[in-house]
Amino acid sequence: DAVDPAAAALGLSPGMPLADARAVAPELAVRDADPAADRRALDDLADWCGRYTPWVASEPELAQGAGGIWLDVTGCAHLFGGERALLDDLLARLAGFGFTARAALADTPGAAWALARCDARASAGLVLPAGAARAALAALPVAGLRLAPTTVSDLERFGLARIGNLYELARGPVVARFGALLARRLDQALGRQREPISPRRPVPEQRVRRGFAEPIATREAIELALRDLIAQLCADLVRQGRGARRLELAVWRLDGAVRRLPVGTHRATTAPAHLFRLFAEHLDTLDYTIGIEVMTVAAPVTEAVAPAQLALTRLARAGAHSPPTPARAAAEGASAFGGRERAGARAAQPREKGEGPAFPLHLQAEAGEASARPPVNPQFVQAEVGELPALLDRLTNRLGRDRVTRPVAQASHIPERAQILLPLLEPGPVAAKKPAKPKSPAPADSFRARTARPPRLLVRPEPIEAIALVPDDPPRQFRWRGRTHQVRRAEGPERIAPEWWRRDTPTRDYYRIEDSEGGRFWVYRDGLYGTVERADPEAAPRWYLHGLFA
Repeated sequence: DAVDPAAAALGLSPGMPLADARAVAPELAVRDADPAADRRALDDLADWCGRYTPWVASEPELAQGAGGIWLDVTGCAHLFGGERALLDDLLARLAGFGFTARAALADTPGAAWALARCDARASAGLVLPAGAARAALAALPVAGLRLAPTTVSDLERFGLARIGNLYELARGPVVARFGALLARRLDQALGRQREPISPRRPVPEQRVRRGFAEPIATREAIELALRDLIAQLCADLVRQGRGARRLELAVWRLDGAVRRLPVGTHRATTAPAHLFRLFAEHLDTLDYTIGIEVMTVAAPVTEAVAPAQLALTRLARAGAHSPPTPARAAAEGASAFGGRERAGARAAQPREKGEGPAFPLHLQAEAGEASARPPVNPQFVQAEVGELPALLDRLTNRLGRDRVTRPVAQASHIPERAQILLPLLEPGPVAAKKPAKPKSPAPADSFRARTARPPRLLVRPEPIEAIALVPDDPPRQFRWRGRTHQVRRAEGPERIAPEWWRRDTPTRDYYRIEDSEGGRFWVYRDGLYGTVERADPEAAPRWYLHGLFA
């Protein structure tokens, strides 16, 4: 499926039969193809390319053992000294990793794809000037339009071997003979039609980036850079009236590996000190001793937050009557880093897949990359994170997001189905608001007035042996866990029926009872006498204890 430069110099090419190749070069070394490993390598390389832009996608299919990577560098090229400097840095680093790459940067995804694979200048990196796509594509073969091999063969048979041959043809006959895909690919390459593509990773709502002149490999340097990045990110969020719910620290190491560290909060926040504390507990997992050359902090999930009223004592300490300094604004969650450059996540023209030589890079840029950011409003800062929310966030990120849960109400009257446990960091289902109903006062001697449900429910209802004077009456005596209880008071029944579409749960009659020693229990009779709702109509209803009041 692929040959290295040494084999290509001998006259070997991809697709040549193995017998013919060995006849040309008897000493040829052959290795079995591993498409799965090739795909993993391409995806890892695409993740590494995220150091240049958050909008990166790898082609879904590999052609002849190679694949391409899309990079949308709109708004990011100025961070690397311009488009030419970005492309040179990208190719130099890939060569250092041992990859042979061809790269082209153009106005449209289709033009970048064709130039990267079919233009000889792409070997050294080609930056196409704005508006030059039509002239540059005219001399390229029609295979640069990402067409099926049969379509390419048919076009060549009719003398339409170059893309420029298609410019002046009437659209109707071309579509009727070769299909609508040819016309669409041509329009996409020339910028007449937009071309959607999904990035490999979701583009975060906010992302800040820091590149280092020299790689850093100490915890102190990483913490210093991380604090500054978090303060900058929080400042951007405060300007927009939003708070972070999920953040991700990404580091690009010298060996080409990308390490990511996600954290989450159970409520939106813009407190830099709290967010840094969540990251600091797991920094050692990044293995930063190899050296880090780029760091980013992204906020994939944010929520709108309302301005919080600060306490008078805090306003006095901060000196709210005086203009805020950058250091103080960063501590409050809103810094004044108005002039610092940031890699923005702008949605630009996406791209699609293709076929061709080793790791071609298709880049796109738009005019107007840099934009000034509005100044920070020092009055719009979020209150400090309380002790309990901070503790919950730290426990969740230390123990795991699935190990710290909270009960969420469910639409069911059956007590054990009335709620489920969801991770604390995940939003629960939105329940419809119901109008409040006036509560009628309960008798003073009834413990219904204090609570209608026991504060403690058993994990599973436990069977009890109960004796009642009449089948439908509350029990006068029951035995639970080897001990007999004499019932002194009882209240009920409260009838709870299952959902109409369920057939696996009989109707229950619940009673709140109190024994002679003052213990209060929540018991129920499973099933009704004289009904056929049970699986075994002949079996008598059974009693269960479901909860404890005291």
